[in-house]
Amino acid sequence: MSASPAIETILLEERRYPPHPDFAAQANAQPEIYEREFEEFWESEGRERVTWFEPFTKLYEWEPPYARWYLGGKLNACFNCVDRHVEAGRGDKVAYHWEGEPEGERRDLTFADLQREVVRLANALKRLGVRKGTPVGIYMGMVPEAPIAMLACARLGAPHTVVFGGFSADSLSGRLQDMECEVLITQDEAWRRGTTVPLKRTADEALADAPSVRNVVVLRRTGGDVPMTGGRDVWWHDVATEDADCPCEPMDAEDLLYLLYTSGTTAKPKGIAHTTAGYLVGVATTHHYIFDVKPDSVYWCAADVGWVTGHSYIVYGPLCNGTTGVLYEGTPDFPDKDRWWSIVERYGVEILYTAPTAIRSHMKWGHEYAERHDLSSLRLLGSVGEPINPEAWVWYHEHVGGGRCPIVDTWWQTETGMILITPLPGITTTKPGSATKPFPGVDAAVYDEDGNEVGPAGGGYLVLRRPWPAMLRGLYREHDRYVETYWSRYPDTYFAGDGARIDEDDDFWLLGRVDDVMNVSGHRISTIEVESALVDHGDVAEAAVAARADVTTGQAIVAYVTLKGGRDGSVEMLEELRNHVARKIGPIAKPANIVFTPELPKTRSGKIMRRLLRDVAENRALGDTTTLADPMVVEEIKTRAATERTDD
Repeated sequence: MSASPAIETILLEERRYPPHPDFAAQANAQPEIYEREFEEFWESEGRERVTWFEPFTKLYEWEPPYARWYLGGKLNACFNCVDRHVEAGRGDKVAYHWEGEPEGERRDLTFADLQREVVRLANALKRLGVRKGTPVGIYMGMVPEAPIAMLACARLGAPHTVVFGGFSADSLSGRLQDMECEVLITQDEAWRRGTTVPLKRTADEALADAPSVRNVVVLRRTGGDVPMTGGRDVWWHDVATEDADCPCEPMDAEDLLYLLYTSGTTAKPKGIAHTTAGYLVGVATTHHYIFDVKPDSVYWCAADVGWVTGHSYIVYGPLCNGTTGVLYEGTPDFPDKDRWWSIVERYGVEILYTAPTAIRSHMKWGHEYAERHDLSSLRLLGSVGEPINPEAWVWYHEHVGGGRCPIVDTWWQTETGMILITPLPGITTTKPGSATKPFPGVDAAVYDEDGNEVGPAGGGYLVLRRPWPAMLRGLYREHDRYVETYWSRYPDTYFAGDGARIDEDDDFWLLGRVDDVMNVSGHRISTIEVESALVDHGDVAEAAVAARADVTTGQAIVAYVTLKGGRDGSVEMLEELRNHVARKIGPIAKPANIVFTPELPKTRSGKIMRRLLRDVAENRALGDTTTLADPMVVEEIKTRAATERTDD
C-alpha cells in the first residue's frame, strides 16, 4: 500500500543529501567560509570580485534603514562585465550562447563581440542625448540586445529600468512615467510559441501616457511591419554603427545602477533602487560561490532579464565573473517539450538555474522528454522564485540531475538584489524543500508577532538583522513607503514579508508570502493591482482578489467580482474580465477563475475580509466570521465558488 500524498511529502522532506566528496574537494566554497568575519569577508570579496578605478576607503555605513557600501570607490559595471575581460586577453571567450525560439536560429557572442555591440549602442545613445544620470527604459524580449542595452546604459552611467516584455501598455507607461525616462529601447516584435508579440505597438500605446520619453530605439527582431514615429523613433541598426572610443563613465560606489519595479500592497508598483558597487560585488560573490562557476563553466539561468533574477544572475553577476552564459528566447515547450533539454545537450550546460514553476511543468509533461537527451554535462542545479515543494525538488534531482547534481534552493528578493539564504555546494547537506543556511555574512532569523526570535519547530516572519552589500537603497522617491513596508514592524530590522520556520538543524524553510502579494510562477503580483484592474472595467462595481495553491504555478489568482446593477455573471463576462486584466497588467496577472457574487464579505465598518476569501479560494474551513456584517454572504460565495470554477 502506497503512502498518502501528505505522508509522502513528509518522507521526502526528511531525506538528506550530503555533499559528494569529489564535488566538495573542488568546490569554490570550503567550510571555513562560514568562519570568516563579516567585515573581512565583504572587504576581501570587494577587492577580488571587481576592478576599481579608485579603491574604496571605507567598507560600509549603516544608518537604519539605509546602508552605503564601498565608500570612496569608483568603478563602472559595464567595464567590470565586459572591458576588463577583453583587456585581459579573454575577448575570444563566449559570453553568451543565444538560441532564438525559431529552431536553428543561434548566435554566439564573445566578450569582444559584446564590447563592440555595447560601444555602438552607447555611442548611439550619446547622440540621442543620453548622459550620466539620464533615465532609460528597456522593453524587450530575451534577445542578446537586451543585456547589451543594459550594459550600454551602465557604460554611460545612465540608470535603466527594464520592463518585462509580457507587461501591458499601462504597466509600461506607469514605470516610464515614474522614473521619467527620456529614452525607450524596444523591438518590433518578439517570438512567443510560434507567434509574434507586438512590443513596439504596445510601447506606442504606453508612450501616449509617458511624455518624458523623447526618443525610441527599435531593434528589428521579426521584421514585422510596425509604425515608426518620425523625429522620435529610430532603428537600432541605423544608429548603433559607430565604433569610436566610448570610455566607461567612472561611477561612485553609490550611484544608481538601475530601478526595477515590483508589486507591493498598493496598486502602484515599488521602484526598487540598486546602486553600483555593493550590488555588483554582491551578485558576483554569490554567483561565484553558490553556482561554483569555473573558468570554463557553461551556465544557464533560464529566467527573463525583465525580472531581478535576470539582472543579477544572467547579466551582472555572471558577466562580472567572466562566465559563459546561455540565453534562450522562447518557452520550454516550443516546438516540443524537450526544447530545454536539447539546449542543455547542445551547449554542454553545467549549471541550470530555474523556477519551481518550470520544474513542475516538466514533471507534468513527463521525464521521458529529458531522457531523450544527454544531460551528463550538468553538475549543479538551482531553484529560484518561490519555495520549491519536495516532490519537485526530488524529481529535478533524479530526472534532470541524474541523482548526482547538488541542488541550490535559493531565497532572495528584488529588494535584496542577491541570494541571501542558500546551500553552498560542496558544504551543505541539502533537504528537499529547504533553502538551508544564510549566505556567509547574512544575519537572518525568524520572529514572532512581538519580535521574539522563534526557535526550531516554530514558524513566524523572516527578518534580516544586518545590512548586506546588494540591498536596495530605498524606494524611488518614496522614503515613507520604504520605511513602512520593510522597517516598521521591528526596530532596525528588515521585514521580508515571507513566512519561515527553522528546523532542529537550523535550516530555513520558506513558507510563502504573508502580505497581500501573490507569487504566480515566481512573479510577485499584488492583490490590489489586480483588483484595481478589475474595477477599471465599466461593468464592475467591486472586486477582491485572493490566491490559492496551484500545483504548477505555485499560486493561482482567484477574483471575486460584483457587477454593477446587480447583474449576474456569465462565461462571456468572465473571459472579458480576464482579458481586461491582461491588457491592464499583463497575461501573467489573468485570474485563473472568477467568482461572481452579489456581495463581498465585509465587516460592519465596510472592510472586505480577504482572509475569508482566501479560505474560500483554498477550499478550507472558514475562520472567524463573527465580525461580518452579513455572515450569509460568505456562504453564498462558497456555493458559487464550488460551481463557477473556471481554471484554464
